[in-house]
Amino acid sequence: MTMPDVLTFAKEWMERVLENGDTAIDATAGTGRDTLHLAHCVGSGGHVFSFDIQTEALEQTKQRLDKHLLYERTTLINKGHEHAAAQIPADHRKKLKAAVFNLGYLPGGNKTITTRTETTIQAISQLLDIIKPGGLLFVVVYPGHPEGRMEKDKLEEYAAALPQRDIQVLRYEFMNQVNHPPFLFIFDKRQE
Repeated sequence: MTMPDVLTFAKEWMERVLENGDTAIDATAGTGRDTLHLAHCVGSGGHVFSFDIQTEALEQTKQRLDKHLLYERTTLINKGHEHAAAQIPADHRKKLKAAVFNLGYLPGGNKTITTRTETTIQAISQLLDIIKPGGLLFVVVYPGHPEGRMEKDKLEEYAAALPQRDIQVLRYEFMNQVNHPPFLFIFDKRQE
């Protein structure tokens, strides 16, 4: 048996939690791979809101969605993920079942433009407040660059301090890989 890598594991769990008609958020659009996957998962009756501060990322995401004829299931927003919760219309908030963060920098882009610890934790906290009970929030952490190491440390502290009765946090990682491999947090908002 081969264990799935971090991204594959996250996508498998997205498929488990999302159904046709649900709402999902890609908090870091990047090249659009997660937005595309979420658009498949929410089906023709669902919707995905995808955020990025870089227009280049949103352009790549739109091209990817257009190629797969899924752009109509999405809304692309040129703002940071710390604004995500406030940007989701009320009718979609009540259907929000998943959110994904793929931290770091845009692959092939400017490596000095990265996600930042403060806004990442702010966004996670806000989205945990509005996601439906039983919903999952996925955070892929890349500790191989300076901001990524800070995000790793602060996210570990943040996750460990969450009340277990409200949020369960899973950490999925391969511990013996070299070069600071990515790992995954899954925040599970418990059923009421």
